[in-house]
Amino acid sequence: DGEILIALKPGHRPTQGYMRRIRQMIAHDFPGNTAYFQPADIVSQVLNFGLASPIDVQVELPDLAKSFEVARRLRDSMSLIPGVADAHIVQVLDYPSLNIAVDRQRAAQVGVSERDVANNMLISLSSSGLVAPSYFLNPKNNVNYVVAVKTPLPQLASVNSVMGTPLVAPSADTAPSDLPEAPTQTLSSVADISPGVTPVEVSHYTVQRVLDIGANVEDRDLGSVASDIQAKIKALGPLPKGMKITVRGQNQVMNDSFRSLGLGLILAALLVYLLMVVLFQSWLDPLIIMVAVPGALVGILWMLAATHTTLNVESLMGAIMAVGIAVSNSILLVSFANDLRVEHEEISPLHAALEAGRTRLRPVLMTALAMIIGMIPMALGLGEAGEQNAPLGRAVIGGLLMATFVTLFMVPVVYAILRRNLPTKHLIEKKFLEEEHEGEPAHAS
Repeated sequence: DGEILIALKPGHRPTQGYMRRIRQMIAHDFPGNTAYFQPADIVSQVLNFGLASPIDVQVELPDLAKSFEVARRLRDSMSLIPGVADAHIVQVLDYPSLNIAVDRQRAAQVGVSERDVANNMLISLSSSGLVAPSYFLNPKNNVNYVVAVKTPLPQLASVNSVMGTPLVAPSADTAPSDLPEAPTQTLSSVADISPGVTPVEVSHYTVQRVLDIGANVEDRDLGSVASDIQAKIKALGPLPKGMKITVRGQNQVMNDSFRSLGLGLILAALLVYLLMVVLFQSWLDPLIIMVAVPGALVGILWMLAATHTTLNVESLMGAIMAVGIAVSNSILLVSFANDLRVEHEEISPLHAALEAGRTRLRPVLMTALAMIIGMIPMALGLGEAGEQNAPLGRAVIGGLLMATFVTLFMVPVVYAILRRNLPTKHLIEKKFLEEEHEGEPAHAS
């Protein structure tokens, strides 16, 4: 079991290409071995929350044998899913080991207990630094150093070397009083050794024993792969009593983030609408302004599909930005058309909408073009790790392109159809001014 760290030189090609070639090479040259790639960048490690892969399927059951059987079947079925790479069971349950069985009767005859054998093996194999640490005080710098004494690994290269481990004399409370001082015994005189297997680690999640099936995602979006994995879990049929299978990893974080951002987008649009209702003192004008929002969302989806970009956290953040700018541009047109109709009551809604579009054409285009031009470098993924923020720039560009078209062409049409009467706010202001003017005393000429 080992790990290999590969550092790429400057000017290298995309990392996915090297990973694909290494997978093919290992599968061809080293059949029977299990190899997988762990997350190397800090962003993936944070999103995985300490897990070794972006997709982690946990099989929860106290019985490891039954858990492993279900995990093995699920791993084999996950390997057939398009986009799944490096499907493997994280925990190794059949690691080769040497089982030492102490013959208590023989050990008692030479005055050695089971505890004495265990303590001697612990000190020989891994030192007593954890159970009974020893310290050395350096008189030159007055610093304490931990002293760990153990048998060097080259001297434990064979079974005979292990069985030749000396056992120190037993403690006074366990040594029989009628026996003389016993000579130094070795492990072979009181124990037998046999090969076996043992779990390398036993993982727990919320106290329960779990087995983890890790998998990476390649050439496909995470959400689709996770959906196919859920289908494979359902295809397993009835599970053993008490077993629970959970899909964790980036998919779980992605779903939580999508729910939060989706709710934030809906709340943002609703709060903007209610705020405009207060400012315009009308339910109709904010509704006309919000016509630009569906146009921005359509433009975002169109741009993401055209650039083969997935809907992710970055693109959702760009969607919120694009919706905000689209609403602000639409406000310019509706507000100008309302002011124009108040000043000239004889102007029809259609003429006011056309005049607002012609007059506000330059500010709308300047705002949209400034944002689009500023997002082009980000959308192209230029710079170090620029591809991570590219979805945000592409979403903003696509949303503003369609939202600008809708603002200049669709919003005036909707305004001309729905706004047949004068704005309520301006009627109230006009009536208030007329009442004030009538209440003033007449001035003699």
